Amino acid sequence: MVLGNSLSIVNASKYYKRFKAVDDVNLEVNQGEFLTILGPSGSGKTSLLKLIAGFEQLNQGAIILNDQDISKRKPYERDIGMLFQNYALFPHMTIFDNIAYPLRLRKVPKAEINERVEAVLKLVHLEQFGSRYPEQLSGGQQQRVALARAIVFNPPLLLLDEPLGALDKQLRKKMQLEIKHIQEQVGITTVSVTHDQEEALTMSDKICVMNNGRIEQVDTPENLYKRPKNRFVAEFIGEINLIKGNVVSVDEERAKVKVNDSFVVDVEIDSIVKKNHSMLIALRPENIQIAKEESEFHNTIKAKVIESIYVGEAFNIKTRTETGEEITAKIPAYVSELPLKDKEIILGWNYKDACLIHDDTPA
Repeated sequence: MVLGNSLSIVNASKYYKRFKAVDDVNLEVNQGEFLTILGPSGSGKTSLLKLIAGFEQLNQGAIILNDQDISKRKPYERDIGMLFQNYALFPHMTIFDNIAYPLRLRKVPKAEINERVEAVLKLVHLEQFGSRYPEQLSGGQQQRVALARAIVFNPPLLLLDEPLGALDKQLRKKMQLEIKHIQEQVGITTVSVTHDQEEALTMSDKICVMNNGRIEQVDTPENLYKRPKNRFVAEFIGEINLIKGNVVSVDEERAKVKVNDSFVVDVEIDSIVKKNHSMLIALRPENIQIAKEESEFHNTIKAKVIESIYVGEAFNIKTRTETGEEITAKIPAYVSELPLKDKEIILGWNYKDACLIHDDTPA
């Protein structure tokens, strides 16, 4: 059983001349936790992973693993397990020998090598494939071999760099669950980097969203999706409607937000919201339904359908209100009376189905 360790990144910065790839980042990963660093290209996520691995050196700050500062150590001295997108398996070695390689480098006795490799082959459900070569395995099987090799020497930390990027969509979904289940079984502290939102939401205990070298939000997948802290996170994770309004009243549980003279919305609040502040109502399309009458939901608005797109399990309905707000709703395909283009409908949602975020839109 691999025991996970805690990781602390303290005031970490990495500069390339004047460009700040990582800008004063502070991050905690708890023992046994699976954390994904998520962000667009150029956000700093890969640079941060390289700093943890030791492939790049900090300009300032520290990286603490299991209460030891590893910032100055070379990559091989950090003893971290790594899994890359291209697997990096040795084609001339059997699966057994590929997995045994890091143990032989560490001068582990032969009997213990055999025991550990057999155990980890069983863990990744490849106990019958030890004598085969990488080219004789599918992409998903090669991925599991690479994972086995990364954890066989009981590293204090596992790093995953876009580990599923080379797989097709269906296999990628399957491997997301397999890797997560194996990580939970061995309890290893894991940091993964991806640009795939679905992958991050599926696999992670926590997600760290990065942008321009800085952390925008660190939270559970559910909180990140339901309660984004700012506009960048709201727009980066999934589809969302952002409706600008002004707070007209606040009580313990909710705020009333005036969008225009005829449209006032009730929104649940979980942080300090002040009266007369301009805010954005963040509302996911799947939380909007078609109302039969205005009293059916806390919030309703009349709108005209301007576009309807079939996406398999649902229709994405783009609408426009009488005062010009565009609102997208995701209506399940099984709904019997789907709205057609140019049809007038009533959109409805309850106050707990939306949240408020600060309006940081440039003036």
